[in-house]
Parts: sequence; C-alpha cells; structure tokens
Amino acid sequence: MCGRFNRHHTAEEVGRRFEVPALAAAGVQEFNISPTQPVPVVIMDKSRRMIICHWGLIPHWAQDDSMASRMINARAETIASKPSFREALKKRRCMVPVDGFYEWPKRGELSGRIVEVARNDGELMALAGLWEEWVAPDGRTRRTFTIITVEPNRLMEQFHHRMPAILSRVDEEAWIDPATDSANAQRLLRSYEEDDLIASQVGRERLNS
Repeated sequence: MCGRFNRHHTAEEVGRRFEVPALAAAGVQEFNISPTQPVPVVIMDKSRRMIICHWGLIPHWAQDDSMASRMINARAETIASKPSFREALKKRRCMVPVDGFYEWPKRGELSGRIVEVARNDGELMALAGLWEEWVAPDGRTRRTFTIITVEPNRLMEQFHHRMPAILSRVDEEAWIDPATDSANAQRLLRSYEEDDLIASQVGRERLNS
C-alpha cells in the first residue's frame, strides 16, 4: 500500500525530469502528501503534460465522491478486470512524481516507527497511476487518481506486503502512451529493483514540516 508520500524538488527540476513544462504546484515542498490532496501528475494525450488531480480515484460513473478515500491504491493484478479501473487502464494512465514514500512497519526492529523509502541517489521516482475525470451532480469537473501497487521487493517486504509500482526510466514513455494497450501496459508493473532504493527512519516532525 502507499498511503503517504513526499515531493521536494523544484518545479523546474520536476519539469526537466519528466520532460514537461514546469508547473508551479509541482515545486511546492510537500513532506506529507496524503489522500484527497491535489497532486501534480504526468499524462500524455497529444503530448506529455502535467495536470493537477486529487488523490483518491472517483470512477467516471460514480454517483458521488464517497469512493475516493477507498480508491487511493489499485492492485496491479486486478486493474484490468475491476470496473473502477478498467477504462482508466485503457485510456488514462499517469505518472506520479515523488521523492519518497512512507511506511509504518508493524513488525521487526522498526515496528511502530516511520520509514521513508526513496532512491539512494536522491532522484525523483515515477509511480504508476490511473486518473479519471468525474463530473459532480452540480456540474463541476474533478480530476482524481490512484497509485498502483505490486508485490514487494526484498527491501519492502520487511515493512509491508505491497509496494507502489515504481516505473523504470525505460518504461515510463510506454506506460503513459495511449498507444500502449492494456495488456502491455500491465506488464510494465512489477517490483522495483531494491538495490536502487534506501529505507530510512524519520521522525514525526518530518511529516509536520
């Protein structure tokens, strides 16, 4: 599962990393991004671009927004079959730029602590996601997204039975490209190489900064 993450690179750095025009909101330092917050994500239609979506997917057919808090994550193994995610997998895939994400281990020597998982070189990561455009009963349009999860690698299995799907650099273009069909897109979702990641204990003050 992925229930909190952070992003602290500048807007220009995020733009260069993901080859999109810089978006001011992408450069705001956020050390405790939580469900329902508006978040910059990278999509592709005619070209790559960045848009703001709220974390917690609302399917386009939903009658209200009550599903959002239950749709912050989607299991890679079932996104092609579940009605909530099936259409988004076909047409609306996105990347979520993050610096790191948090886990709260329930076992082992770090039980009860806060652990941040990030790249060991400090670079931004691209989490695989799905996004939707939902029209509320009052006519307002709201963009939302979910983060896809996969089986954990050897580092992550110490902390949780799932981990966010981190895209490799070579797979990022294919993931957001509308020309990639659902089956091939789903094959890009796998456990990330643990040697590229580092897990560090952080204090609660980090989440309040």
